[in-house]
Amino acid sequence: MTVLTLGVHIVDVLARPVESIPQGQDTHLLEEIRLTAAGAAAGVAVDLAKLGVPVASAGAVGGDELGDFLLMIMARHGVDVSGVARKPGERTAASILPIRPDGGRPSFHVPGANLGLSLADLNPDLVTGARLVHLGGMDATWGLHDPAFLELLGAARAGGTVVTMDLLSNMADLMPATRAFLPYVDHFLPNEEQALMISGASGVEEAARRLLEEGPSAVLITLGAEGSLVATAAGTVRVPALDVPVVDTTGCGDAYCAGFIAGLLDGRDVVAAARFGTAVAARVAGGLGSDAGLDGLTIKDLDAAETPTRGPAEGRAPESAQAAHGIEGI
Repeated sequence: MTVLTLGVHIVDVLARPVESIPQGQDTHLLEEIRLTAAGAAAGVAVDLAKLGVPVASAGAVGGDELGDFLLMIMARHGVDVSGVARKPGERTAASILPIRPDGGRPSFHVPGANLGLSLADLNPDLVTGARLVHLGGMDATWGLHDPAFLELLGAARAGGTVVTMDLLSNMADLMPATRAFLPYVDHFLPNEEQALMISGASGVEEAARRLLEEGPSAVLITLGAEGSLVATAAGTVRVPALDVPVVDTTGCGDAYCAGFIAGLLDGRDVVAAARFGTAVAARVAGGLGSDAGLDGLTIKDLDAAETPTRGPAEGRAPESAQAAHGIEGI
């Protein structure tokens, strides 16, 4: 195992294009419906596996059929799911996502077993034995807000493990508690709204500076159609989005994280890894679901696919593509 993704596991049911919810018992015919493994841990794990990175995942799912499906589909893609705990009597987290023609998506969500994930559900050896641990959705895994879990992260980092972290929701009341993780994180990857809420800043550059002061060596704030901001002690760099037609923004943030992690493991510096994350996210935005367009790809393929960018006024991804980082509201 090279990477452990630890945190939120969700089944997504996606349908497109949905312009409105039918009245009464009416039926609308659609082009496509998919079921995918998603969430800030499961979605990142599947994307990493598709990029050829050895990956295991740890989290919690219910003892229901959705849990069976989620573990099956992750394993089929090459993810080691032995660290995912089953919770009898609980529901597996799931979302229904009607995808609008412009790629935006409202969501209907059941949080399920993620909320009950705790240190007792984890094999500590998976954490300390990984080259990189990705914390996916610590705002929604309340059972891991435990000093003993932070001690485990500290032990892993002392042994050379790199820790990255992403969040799931854009809910203001869930943000403050996530600050406790920042001293134990090397690279923090929130979206713009999350970064502003956690930091209390009025702009993204100020937010990045404040978050760096909490402990990470790098803060990467995703900005949807505007790309991302990469902040380190050396300063800030803007990484523009790629010029691609947007089908669905679901999971673009997870794809960015997976690409960033793959870039780091490939020996790239933080900014170069962010550019690779941007290329992975752009590929995912061109299809339906959080793993769209990644089958059979290599790092070289995606490097070659990087294209010149254009500003928003020149027709890049619509503003709805800014909602590209997990489920907005649990």
